[in-house]
This record gives sequence, C-alpha cells and structure tokens, in this order.
Amino acid sequence: MEDWVIELQGGRPDAAWDRLLARYRRLIFAAIRHYAQDYDDVMDIFARVCEALREDDLARLRCYAEQRFHGARFSTWLVTVVRHLTIDWFRHRDGRRRLSAVADGLPPLRRRIFELVFFDGRSSVEAYEMIRAREAPDLPFGRFLSELRETHRAATAGRRGRVLRELGPPPTPEPPRASTGATAERCQRLELALRSVAPEDRRALELYVMEGRPAREVADLLGLPNPKTLYNRVYRVLGTLREHFEQAGIRPGDL
Repeated sequence: MEDWVIELQGGRPDAAWDRLLARYRRLIFAAIRHYAQDYDDVMDIFARVCEALREDDLARLRCYAEQRFHGARFSTWLVTVVRHLTIDWFRHRDGRRRLSAVADGLPPLRRRIFELVFFDGRSSVEAYEMIRAREAPDLPFGRFLSELRETHRAATAGRRGRVLRELGPPPTPEPPRASTGATAERCQRLELALRSVAPEDRRALELYVMEGRPAREVADLLGLPNPKTLYNRVYRVLGTLREHFEQAGIRPGDL
C-alpha cells in the first residue's frame, strides 16, 4: 500500500496530498508536457490538475483507494486522469470558436468531418453515415476515408496538434477493393476490438506504436519499471488483437 493511501485512510488528507505530490509531481508534469509546451500553459494546467484532485476532500483519490481491485496501476490511472483534465483545460480555454479556426481553410466536406469527429466525438463510421444521410448520399466510403485522413493531417499539424489528436483519433487506412457496406462493417469491428483493450494497454499502444515515442519515455509515463515491460505488454496486446481480427475475418491486408 502506498504511503499516501495510508495517510488518506488514517484521516489525514493534507498529509496524503503532500506525499502523493512529492512522489508523482514529475509524472504529472511529464503527462502535461505531452500536450502543452508553453511554460505558462503547463503551470496553469498543473494548477488545474491539483485543484481537481483535491476537490471534495480528495474525492477522486478516495474513490481509487477504496476500490478492492484495480484495473490499472495507480500511475497509469493518474496519467489518464491528467490527460483528460489537460484536454478539458484546452477545450475550456480555446473554446469551439478558436479551435474551429483550424478548419477555416478546409473544403466544405472536410469542415463537416472536422466538426463531427473533433467537436462531436463521432467515430469514423458514425461520421460517414451522418454525412451520407444529410449532405452527400452518394459519397463512396473510400473517398470519405481519404478526406478523413486529409482532415486529420491538417488538424493535427501545428501547436494544437497533440490536443486535437486526442479529440479525433487517427483514421483507419482505406481497405482495398471493398464495398461500402463491407468496409463500414469492418471498421466497426476494428473499433470494437480496440475498445475491448484495457485502458492502460490501449494507452501503451497509442504512445509506443501509433505515436512512435521512445520506449523509455513511454515506460516512464505509464509507470512501468523498464522498456522490456513495455515491449511485453505491447506485443501481448497486439497478439490478442491479431487473434480477434482473424476470428472476425479481417486479414492483414484489410488493415
């Protein structure tokens, strides 16, 4: 049991907070700097994270400490909480109008994709179906995926790229020579498979595989003891996903 948990369970929340902050301050800053580079932004976000964790007499931390079984290590849970608070901070500061400036120079179809994926949080399949139902009933799914990739590339460039990358995950590649219905179903299966992965495993895939960050850096962010532990986790998850895809009839070429 960690020392901050002992203090918290002993009715000493201030002591619990001091011990937690002393141990995890560097991890919190590292998680924040993944999205914010400006010094003032980093410090403002850090203040917001501390405020949120201390709200209601450390309610978030109490909730974690009182769970009998944990689906993730505390460091992994903490990084996830910091990530969500950071994204929320940017949403609140920039607001829809300022973030939408990213889409001002996009063609109409890409602007609509940007709105659905980045603002409304729709999946690629949902966005496609909504656009087909309202604006472009004859839009082929292959062209939609191409437009989605270009929208994602434009949105994630520049200073706000990492934040917007969180709001709109990278689109899946276009499967070759597939009908619209089959492709949509295949994308749904892919999304379901990724959702079935535990949050800490999915985060490892995002950082190490999708973003290509160094193994040592990812291990530190996730609170893992060394890069070898990260390798083992990533390859285990990839093996599980591969089996899931094969059972669903998705071949390597479809990915």
